[in-house]
Amino acid sequence: MEVKKLSNYSLGGETNLNFDEAVRKVTETLKEQGFGVLTEIDAKKVLKEKLGLDRKPYKILGACNPHFAHKAIDMEPELGTLLPCNVLVYERDDGKVVVTAMDPEAALKLVGNPSVEEIAKEVRKRIEKALERV
Repeated sequence: MEVKKLSNYSLGGETNLNFDEAVRKVTETLKEQGFGVLTEIDAKKVLKEKLGLDRKPYKILGACNPHFAHKAIDMEPELGTLLPCNVLVYERDDGKVVVTAMDPEAALKLVGNPSVEEIAKEVRKRIEKALERV
């Protein structure tokens, strides 16, 4: 998948995989880059159950690389409010599947600590590598 900046805070792109395949592949490629998926929120299911709304598939995966999380939290204890790195898989109305991730560099600039920004650069590289393989 070609990865590009999608907004001021996210990067990703379209994949030719169907929704379920994309979720599996993202989870696999994140693992290869040292990330585990700690949380999985099925927004389609939650919105149906709580509000009776129907929507296209939409999952939020909370990804974390323990090594980098540990280093960053040691530097900035409040940084946990910005963790985990969210990776989103959703199906558009045209049936195309999009995979996008929070840009760690954009998010962690909020911290204002140059050492944390260095970690964010490495985390971004690894997330980009994972998404490129989807």
